[in-house]
Amino acid sequence: MSARSSAPAPPAAERRPHPVTMHGETRADDYYWLREKSDPRVRAHLEAENAYTDAVMAPTAALQEALYAEMLARVQQTDLSAPYRKGRHFYYSRTEEGRQYPVYCRREGSMDAPEQVLLDLNALAEGRAFMAIGDYEVSPDERLLAYTTDDTGYRQYTLHVKELATSETLAERAERVTSIAWTADSRAFFWTQEDAVSKRSYRLCRRTLGGADETVDEEGDERFGVGVRATRSGAWIVHSIASHTTTEVRVQRASGGAWSTIAPREQDHEYDVDHRGDRFWIRTNDRGRDFRVVTAPEASPGREHWTEVVPHRPGVMVSALHCLSGHVVIETRDGGLPQLDVLDPASGTTYRVAFPEAAYTVFAGANEAFGATTFQYTYQSFVTPPSVFELDLATLGSTLLKRTPVLGGWDPARYAIERAEALAADGVCVPITLLRRRDTPRDGSAPCLLYAYGSYGMPSNVLFSSARFSLVDRGVVYALAHVRGGGDRGKSWHDAGRMERKMNTFTDFLACARALIEQRWTRADRLVAQGGSAGGLLVGAVTNLAPELFRGVLAQVPFVDVLNTMSDSSLPLTAGEYEEWGNPQLPEQYAWMRAYSPYDNLARRDYPAMLVKTSLNDSQVGYWEPAKYVARMRALRTDANPLLFRCNMGAGHGGASGRYDALREIAFDFAWILATVGCDGVKLGAQPGA
Repeated sequence: MSARSSAPAPPAAERRPHPVTMHGETRADDYYWLREKSDPRVRAHLEAENAYTDAVMAPTAALQEALYAEMLARVQQTDLSAPYRKGRHFYYSRTEEGRQYPVYCRREGSMDAPEQVLLDLNALAEGRAFMAIGDYEVSPDERLLAYTTDDTGYRQYTLHVKELATSETLAERAERVTSIAWTADSRAFFWTQEDAVSKRSYRLCRRTLGGADETVDEEGDERFGVGVRATRSGAWIVHSIASHTTTEVRVQRASGGAWSTIAPREQDHEYDVDHRGDRFWIRTNDRGRDFRVVTAPEASPGREHWTEVVPHRPGVMVSALHCLSGHVVIETRDGGLPQLDVLDPASGTTYRVAFPEAAYTVFAGANEAFGATTFQYTYQSFVTPPSVFELDLATLGSTLLKRTPVLGGWDPARYAIERAEALAADGVCVPITLLRRRDTPRDGSAPCLLYAYGSYGMPSNVLFSSARFSLVDRGVVYALAHVRGGGDRGKSWHDAGRMERKMNTFTDFLACARALIEQRWTRADRLVAQGGSAGGLLVGAVTNLAPELFRGVLAQVPFVDVLNTMSDSSLPLTAGEYEEWGNPQLPEQYAWMRAYSPYDNLARRDYPAMLVKTSLNDSQVGYWEPAKYVARMRALRTDANPLLFRCNMGAGHGGASGRYDALREIAFDFAWILATVGCDGVKLGAQPGA
């Protein structure tokens, strides 16, 4: 029987008229009914989509198995993380061959001491399709562990407290917990809770072990979420109240006392707080978008008492502060690259740590000991596996503690990291970081996977992936576009790709695609675009703007139903997102989003091959957004290219939680990419009526 006769027809979702009128425009939302998760017809539709996708992907089954096997062969399945010091113990996690999840452990005094297992996620995951840890906080006296778990993928976490000496789980329990901070005496803890419907973290509570909860504060402004933590010094509890643009921080001594406000909230003033000695250290954008560093006395931390330590430098983004007793480590982004600057407060001298590669990522590791004279950081690039170093703060010498092994004969010398630029329509140069095998030709013939995110000021970091080499070894060029809307070049880079300037994110990506073609890295019929979540919005938007530039589009948990979602403030996250996308209740801001919303701009035309993925329990982007998007595209598209939709029925925004299950998902995606661009001689099954 031929593939064409055996493959099922693509699901055709029933159209139910649901007109939406706003600002004088009436839009048809014929697939609104797919939001009704409890309706058996919705589940039946999702399962029919999965069955269709499985049938079309059936010819790639052997390739998927080969990809999975070679990706797994690069992984050292039984492994140990770099330990870090906290109090009397060294803490670490380990993995075991054949087990999906890590085991969290510690040893007292040295790594030669007997191991104590604190938490075995494999045991917690028994009988469940999903398991994830949220917060994980050992008490100051190291007797207790407070941690949170999510067993659905909805990112709604339950609090547990464990007595570590006996491994007894105490009766303490709370739902929808987002952060935890212990008091200095380890007899109580603060915790924050999210609203059951909106998922906004809005309430700060305090609980004495064995006692009732006390509500410390509730935030009424729906733009703001709250969090709580203890400073590394252990002296203060920090209660942060933040929107996407504005911050207010309140502090209380960890031993108790009154709360003090560092600086009352003021629109567009963002800041965060650390502590050492008798002063607070504050990262603030009060005098420039890229932040400066100031200090303030404990007794009078208001803005009138701030003393500048590091001035604002346009284009040099101060990303984070890490206070230790003798030094302060400052994370910055300079020239589009992350840096570590070490400040000696006694002399006021700052030293920059040097890194060897032209494109890389570096970030702080687990540094729990306030009195430490060393600082852990993790360094990686497209060809350097995650590597934990210990930085001597006095000499600035770095010692490698742990490098993630890559097995299977992998050799970094076979690969090249290269940089390119694209010229945006307004004359801005957009960086692109590329990875390829050294023997991959640059004559336009190579397939290329172009990835970007471009939202919330989050930089697109040059991260290592051992799985990625299963594409690169087959001649695929991997390209990372550092588009505006992200934080790759500081706060101004974010500002240039949000709100009324959001269209820059999409046109930057198109400029990168065109540059890759013009510079002969690839050609349009071998180029695949990939993005997830807000990056899924990106690839959805560019698919409408210039579908002819791409052979395929991989959209993962894509935020594609922008107008309908942002018009419904009862949905998780919506109100807080007004400062990133805009509020469609306002006519001008409605027009911004109307111009690019992928669902609303679908038209009767040809589109590239597409794989659209979601998860049923996604709390960040409702499963119905991509489900509706695919249903409408099926009704409108005029081509015969494959349009596949896959819904993970037991996970959330991040997909599968187990490491082997996650590799299976990557193998599936890679098989689709390779089949789409014609590698390995594999073709997808026939798509009748597609």
